[in-house]
Amino acid sequence: MAQLVGFTLANFIGLLIVLLGLQFYTDVRSIWQDEDSFMKKDYLIVNKKVSGSGFLTGERASFSAEEIADIEKQSWVRKVGQFTSADYSLTASVQQGGRGMSTYMFFESIPSEFVDVDSDEWGYEEGDNVVPIIISKDYLSLYNFGFASSTGLPQFSETMIGSIPMRLRISSDRGSAEMQGRIVGFSNRLNTILVPQEFMDWSNSRYGRTAGARADPSRLIIDVSSPGDVKIKDYIAEHGYEIAGDKANSTASYFLNVATGVVLAIGAVITVLSLFVLLLSISLLMQKNRQKMHSLIMLGYELKEVGRPYRQLVVAVNAVAYLLAAGAMLAMRMLYIDAVRAMGASDATVWLSLGVGAAITLAVVLFNIISINRKVASAF
Repeated sequence: MAQLVGFTLANFIGLLIVLLGLQFYTDVRSIWQDEDSFMKKDYLIVNKKVSGSGFLTGERASFSAEEIADIEKQSWVRKVGQFTSADYSLTASVQQGGRGMSTYMFFESIPSEFVDVDSDEWGYEEGDNVVPIIISKDYLSLYNFGFASSTGLPQFSETMIGSIPMRLRISSDRGSAEMQGRIVGFSNRLNTILVPQEFMDWSNSRYGRTAGARADPSRLIIDVSSPGDVKIKDYIAEHGYEIAGDKANSTASYFLNVATGVVLAIGAVITVLSLFVLLLSISLLMQKNRQKMHSLIMLGYELKEVGRPYRQLVVAVNAVAYLLAAGAMLAMRMLYIDAVRAMGASDATVWLSLGVGAAITLAVVLFNIISINRKVASAF
């Protein structure tokens, strides 16, 4: 009995650490995840620092093919995409409520695989007259709370500005064209005005000053395996690059992943050790009753009937450990969930953690049942 109680306690502690660590991770990770439906959090935007001498020499802060190839060779890089800039002059104008305004603009594009947008809203084919656009939320804020407030112009919500038609005028020494633009979304992390890569390729080849010849990109978008990794920071600092956006979020997210991994590993080790405690307890108990099991089998009892009490014991103690761990996890979650919500986290489901705990418990039960069946067979 003491050994079974010891297993139940050890398994309870191990499962509780695993469940609580996993649940805390799912509860707080939304704090560091940028709510940007157009970019994954694993994407980094990298650019070179602009030097003062560039103003005098005309040298652009761009990436050469050799530098891009070197970045692609790094162990933390999954994929590298290049920003493409419009090679022509561009103006945009809108009309709303009898009032209008126009401004010079710029376009950039990145490969479509880096933009998570519904294919019905994103993309372009030659001949289309409407160009889908994604702009930075900062641009809308600057207009609403800066420009509009000082000039008396109306303010726009994201929904409203997406429904207002925008007239685009492309011009260069190779010709001009007028098209319609439609804002399909806003990004927290893309500090640019983004159009589909297909439109950029077509418009640059048709109206670009260099007839579509691509210049070296001034910015790169990188799909990394672990944002916040120290290797990334060291590489960026060594080469004098800059990472756009809030780097603190990536670092915090990385350390959250590391801390969660350590906690789950500790819980897993305790759970595995408790498994061996139970195995040892059942083995000693069955060894003590080996002669009785042999006699029962010789009297005609089936092997599954002889091993049934031991299997029931294994199921019972594991079920008790799991229920205690699940209850303790839910109780401890109530102690911190209000503080996490106050920090801006969105509620996460508890079923993932409970499901993982149930899967671990089931694995432990099956492992012990296989061991019990072998012991019973050996007694025969």
